Amino acid sequence: MLRVDVAERANWKTLAHELGFHFHTIGGEPYWKESAYYQFSLDQIERDIEAPTEELHEMCMELVDRVCHSNALMQRLALPEFMWDTIHDSWVSGQPHLYGRMDFAYLGQGHAKLLELNYDTPTSLYEAGFFQWVWLEQAIQQGIIPRHADQYNSIQERLINAMAHIGDRLSSAEMYFSCIKDNDEERATVHYLQDVAVQAGLKAPFIYTEDIGYQRDGDYFIDLDNQPIQALFKLYPWEELADDAFGEKIPQLHTHWFEPPWKAILSNKGILPLLWEHFKGHPNLLPAYFEERSPSPLPPGWVRKPFFSREGSNIELLTPEGQREAVDGPYTDSPWIRQAYHPMPRFGEHHALIGSWVVGDRACGIGVREDVGRITKDSSCFVPHAIV
Repeated sequence: MLRVDVAERANWKTLAHELGFHFHTIGGEPYWKESAYYQFSLDQIERDIEAPTEELHEMCMELVDRVCHSNALMQRLALPEFMWDTIHDSWVSGQPHLYGRMDFAYLGQGHAKLLELNYDTPTSLYEAGFFQWVWLEQAIQQGIIPRHADQYNSIQERLINAMAHIGDRLSSAEMYFSCIKDNDEERATVHYLQDVAVQAGLKAPFIYTEDIGYQRDGDYFIDLDNQPIQALFKLYPWEELADDAFGEKIPQLHTHWFEPPWKAILSNKGILPLLWEHFKGHPNLLPAYFEERSPSPLPPGWVRKPFFSREGSNIELLTPEGQREAVDGPYTDSPWIRQAYHPMPRFGEHHALIGSWVVGDRACGIGVREDVGRITKDSSCFVPHAIV
């Protein structure tokens, strides 16, 4: 695994705007970075990332089944009780899911270590599935990278196939797509998924999450024209959706959700200690434990994470050498876990995190994020990769 400095493509920012990638710069700082790329061998991809991703995914599915049949585990994960039956029913009825991302620390040799799961509202999908593939093709054409270079990336193909499979199960072959207002990254992700859905033969109207409504005697959530929303992809966390004013309506109505309610189990960092309890010693897992709500000093060599957290918020770590890092955020009213600290590879000032994508139930590509800090945040740069 190498970080290779290369030239940028001429006029790539113009191309990014033409392709809807409007958040390539965030707050005046680069988010997309192509002055370098991460280089892997085929063995590293297939043996150390792809195979463990699929094995861990199957382990996660086994745990979902355990949790769905145990009110005690539902309670242990702090899932709202009024959602328990809905979560259970969505699993036992076989409601399909679309995608997820596992985040790994991987040093280029040895075992990749699972840091966390992003299985409900993962972002960086557009960058990983589409824009870095465009970079690969053009970088080869322009002589920036070797002509025989490849990329571990069948994300878009898998998404189209998964959408087509989902469409076969929907009575109307229509799925609404939704995100909150005033968030360019989330809107771009959802727009990308709408395009994928259309390629798969679905109708894919858009509605902002804030504009979704319901009627007192209706069977479904409704759009602004009072039309029923029979199926809905929402880029909005299950734990926040359940806390919203209409959250109590979710079990009462028949709208089919993507991701399905059972994904609330895997978007919860409490899944990490459960994985360790049931598969203790697995080479791709790190020791992880539930923590009492009362804060206590963090010992060296551990990371403290809230159950419900996004993009690095409210994570605190203390390295074995005593170096402390923390990110502020809104997720303070939550149970916590502790996970053993494992270093990410460092290239100069950059710590690199590998996001391994699962679509349906298949591993299908990666994206690399880097940051000067040890905690990956929403502003951490996305850097393309290649297999050479």
